[in-house]
Amino acid sequence: MTMDTREAAIARTGWGNPFHFWQPRNACFWVYVLGVGYGVWVLFGMINQGIRLYAPALTASAIIFAIYAVLFWWFTERIDRYSKQPLALVVAAFVWGGFAATWAIALSGNSALLDLYGKLFGESFQQAFGAGLTAPFFEELGKASGVLLLMFIAPRVVRTAYDGFIIGAFAGLGFEIIEDISYGLNSAADEFGSDQLSTSLHTVGLRLLTGFSSHILYSAIAGAGVVYIVGTVAQRRRLGLGIGLVLTAMLLHGLWDANVGIANGNGSLILLLIVLEILVSFAVVIAVFHLTVRPEREAMRAVMAPEAEAGVITQEELDALSGGWRQRRHYRRSAHGRAVRRARHHRLEAAHDLADQLAASGGLETPRVDFARSELERIRAS
Repeated sequence: MTMDTREAAIARTGWGNPFHFWQPRNACFWVYVLGVGYGVWVLFGMINQGIRLYAPALTASAIIFAIYAVLFWWFTERIDRYSKQPLALVVAAFVWGGFAATWAIALSGNSALLDLYGKLFGESFQQAFGAGLTAPFFEELGKASGVLLLMFIAPRVVRTAYDGFIIGAFAGLGFEIIEDISYGLNSAADEFGSDQLSTSLHTVGLRLLTGFSSHILYSAIAGAGVVYIVGTVAQRRRLGLGIGLVLTAMLLHGLWDANVGIANGNGSLILLLIVLEILVSFAVVIAVFHLTVRPEREAMRAVMAPEAEAGVITQEELDALSGGWRQRRHYRRSAHGRAVRRARHHRLEAAHDLADQLAASGGLETPRVDFARSELERIRAS
């Protein structure tokens, strides 16, 4: 591949473009600020009422879910191995999901629609199916609206459906963490708060067991759908596919929340439904990941192919960089000896750094690019 192909891939994907959050002339920026600000105000009002009575439960929940958030953050960062998102952008997605989508959008919408279901269809219907027919609309659209806003706050960065997938995942992570902390606080009031730490930790445990297959997963699917619906300079608009992905996220969410009603309270059937839904949800999100990541891998190959032609990296390393986890694992494990495998791991990481520096420079030679190349040579020599 030529240098022109490299530069075209960088320009198309927005890889390496900077993100500046402060944009006072951008209306979407103020919508973001007002949404997050209102959500923080609502959450503060809720926490302020109970923090004096249930501080131990709140503290325990916050610490546990902070650790949980770090683990999921690390995992999501690990799968973002191609045109990496700027830190400020993923933090903005996390904050929107945690405060605006949760407390400014979902709380009001869910409460109003649940009340309507109770009045129209009765309390038993509301308890059995209300959550499943309410949360998917307001919660998924609330998180997806964050992806939409960030597309127009950072149009030079958010270019592909894979970008929407990653940003949506971080919005879902924020939603899940802040919501789960509030659940832990609310459960502390059970039994008049006589055993607040135990009841709170019980709720925290249940949320931890089911959290890995809920908001993060759903909003990653919906986030990719938003980019397909809108379209960008790098992503052809595919309206049917985009709407289908958003509706799929809503359907998965709705089925999860309606398990008790669907199973009519049968414990064994509820457990079976949960297992099936987790398997289906993971199958869907893996399929969406492979669908959206293909252009990212092509961009990585276009950026690093000239380095392979120049002998900076090998063809095997190029295949590992632009491939999936199987190619990376094969590259590392095909070496003999632990030291050589470790060196190959460091080579891949250094090659990723070189790709990032090439993208940041627009494919031009800079001191940072030269330094990244020299690190590759140093690791090879050692």
